[in-house]
Amino acid sequence: MTTDANTTNTEHPTGTGTGTDSVRRRGTAAGVLGTATVAMGLIAGVFYIFACAIMPALARSDDRVFIEVMQNINDVIQNPVFFLSFLGALALTAVAAWQSRGTPHRWWVFAALAAYALAVVLTAAVNIPLNDELAAAGAPARIAEPAAVRDRFEDTWVAWNVVRAVLSTVALACLARALYLCRHPQASAYLESATGSSASR
Repeated sequence: MTTDANTTNTEHPTGTGTGTDSVRRRGTAAGVLGTATVAMGLIAGVFYIFACAIMPALARSDDRVFIEVMQNINDVIQNPVFFLSFLGALALTAVAAWQSRGTPHRWWVFAALAAYALAVVLTAAVNIPLNDELAAAGAPARIAEPAAVRDRFEDTWVAWNVVRAVLSTVALACLARALYLCRHPQASAYLESATGSSASR
């Protein structure tokens, strides 16, 4: 009888390896989600500081100073550290969305991805072309009509930056909620159960 039991245990493993793999996958997914949240926080902070401090301060400057400072900002911000967070937030959130398929917190990640993807599209469609146009105006000291150059840039850039700040902050909040649910399976399971119960009524 003992031999048969040992044989049975050998032929039918208890599934410990599968359980370990599942725990490892959950840990990896949580790590990616946490890193995406940090990257999103950095980018939301960049847009926020432009909206509430940098642009209001520059609004007090004369036209040539405004143009010179914005040209310098647009030049120096194109560095690996900024691009790592700006593009990394999008890439990491996309990976987190893929990994969260079938989990109760997936909708929070999907919402974050949608909000931030829209912010990236707005950046490419509005803010970057305005930056390029400002750079093409040349050295501020040699611009014949700096007020006209500033007028074509400032109000539009500022308004759409506020939109970017709101979208990235929404994305950050969604990722933070998803991370909480990922780290607290009991709350996540309760949310899924409540959602299913409401749908059945």
